[in-house]
Amino acid sequence: MVQNGSPWVKHPCFNAQARHSTGRIHLPVAEQCNIQCMFCNRRFDCVNESRPGVTSTILSPTQALVYLDRVLQKVASLEVVGIAGPGDPFANPEATFATLELVRERYPEKTLCLATNGLCVVEYAEALEKLHISHVTITVNAVDPAIGARIYSWVRFGPKVYRGREGAELLFRRQGEGISRLTALGIRVKINTVIIPGINDTHLGEIAACTAGLGAAIQNCIPLIPVEGTPFGSLLSPSTEYMHILRSQAGKYLPQMTHCAHCRADAVGLLETPPAPELDRLLEEAGIIKATTERPFVAAASREGLFVNRPLGEVPALWIFALEGGRFTFREQRPTPSPGSGDLRWEHMAKLLKDCAAVLVSGCGSRPKTILEARGVPVITIEGGLIQDAAEPLLKGQGIPKVCTISTGRGGAAGCNHKGMGCG
Repeated sequence: MVQNGSPWVKHPCFNAQARHSTGRIHLPVAEQCNIQCMFCNRRFDCVNESRPGVTSTILSPTQALVYLDRVLQKVASLEVVGIAGPGDPFANPEATFATLELVRERYPEKTLCLATNGLCVVEYAEALEKLHISHVTITVNAVDPAIGARIYSWVRFGPKVYRGREGAELLFRRQGEGISRLTALGIRVKINTVIIPGINDTHLGEIAACTAGLGAAIQNCIPLIPVEGTPFGSLLSPSTEYMHILRSQAGKYLPQMTHCAHCRADAVGLLETPPAPELDRLLEEAGIIKATTERPFVAAASREGLFVNRPLGEVPALWIFALEGGRFTFREQRPTPSPGSGDLRWEHMAKLLKDCAAVLVSGCGSRPKTILEARGVPVITIEGGLIQDAAEPLLKGQGIPKVCTISTGRGGAAGCNHKGMGCG
């Protein structure tokens, strides 16, 4: 039995009554995903859609904290801080945990939560407990691999991509391990299940019974939202009457959440209230990369100091620029850490650039980009442009919207280079 005053009672997704008084915010820092669902088409710049996997921008951990600071000045009811995409938190562990650590340190009283597909949650369960993460939502759309094979295009685990039944078996096995481990640690688990007519709608009872046996506390059955351009885009969403029948059946095994708001990855405020336009503006402003008093410089990967024409991993030194007397000025060259030390190289580079608002490159691998951005150094990919054209606006505080300027690794942005491995 849940006790009054516990975080369980305060969370609006786990307690229907809390939705009237307790606000939540999703910090969109997890951009990459490690599975591809047949119903999902993640986009980062669609402000008119209200569904999971959509956000207006991607924030770095430090940007997310600044955004949270500003929202808390406007929304007195905000008690729950979560990460719900637009990808998966554990496909982006550096950004996820950097954000959670910043929030926990600044706001120790807040309830922290995550929403995940569950593929990689078990490895991080103890780390979540140490940060006092009290709630985790895991999306389980099938426990039968034959059904799962019809829902997931692919599952990427480690260096390998799994498809069909093999991928579905792997995913549910890992989900089951995660649910069991989280509940053993005292973390409340909610199961999200997307109801896809003709695919998994008659399978719901098995999902509820199986996940209840693993320790899940509540289930949220979400009607399919058909999205154009996906394999399930032509299907019809299940009716309200049919959803009521399905929830009644699943409710024999798990308590049902019936007040889901289909939250975006950048949702904010009360579940039942659309965010005020001023909160949308705060998110947009937080996603703009610009120089600050703490980070007054911009770094560039360049051969001659004029164009952005070198990949980050190949540059022996970075060119550092600043504004002096209102004029765009070259300050110095900084040697970069030598190759061969793996992630440690990028950790050192982040320290090297701790006074830089951004680093401009012609190319960058996903690993260094993830590490640098988790430590507050945005990586902006520019294809051969003039350094001054990008750096000077940043230095003047005008900024460049992050979602519009990075040409790789951003869903919806130009130049996706993931070669069929999934939007990341």
